Amino acid sequence: MSEIREQLVYSDEHEWVLRVEGQTVRIGITDYAQSQLGDIVFVEFPEAGTVVTAGDSVGTIESVKTVSELYCPVTGTVTKVNDSLINQPELVNEEPYEGGWIVELEANGSLEEAFSKLLSADAYRALID
Repeated sequence: MSEIREQLVYSDEHEWVLRVEGQTVRIGITDYAQSQLGDIVFVEFPEAGTVVTAGDSVGTIESVKTVSELYCPVTGTVTKVNDSLINQPELVNEEPYEGGWIVELEANGSLEEAFSKLLSADAYRALID
């Protein structure tokens, strides 16, 4: 069974979002998503400073099975990328909620409004069941 954390919000594209501080959020893919993809061998993500819009593709995740788009669940500006994934993309498989996060961004507008468009842990659980 996939791990779903209560303190996160989720997209129906299987990304998770964590409020880090203020308007800063951290984004990654869910435990369910990484298990469906299989062994991840490459992660492509935007550079810091890139402006992203909720719902847009912001990179790709390549596994031994397939290449999948990474969608941004929140609109904002990328402030940090997880450079560890360049040499260790398997962190997404091993630690999808810790060392395998993908980007941080400074969200535009109200985070409460942005989060209201995403799924709670219970709603995400229902989606994947």
